[in-house]
Amino acid sequence: MTDFTTNQMVRDRTAPPKREYYAYFALIFAATLPLSLLTWVLKAARRMELPEKGPIASAWSQARIITPHIFSA
Repeated sequence: MTDFTTNQMVRDRTAPPKREYYAYFALIFAATLPLSLLTWVLKAARRMELPEKGPIASAWSQARIITPHIFSA
């Protein structure tokens, strides 16, 4: 008797679909952008010089940190 179950392709269920990840990433990025812009303006006003990291880069890095935490829970 032949066992056909070993030759079936099994999809890895531990990895979330990319579309769902990107959707959450976009929502988190959009939510963190105003706060990052506000903190960037306050830092620039306090030091009288532009901060090293811009508001978009700051929001992007925050979204890169937060989104995987959602999927690992």
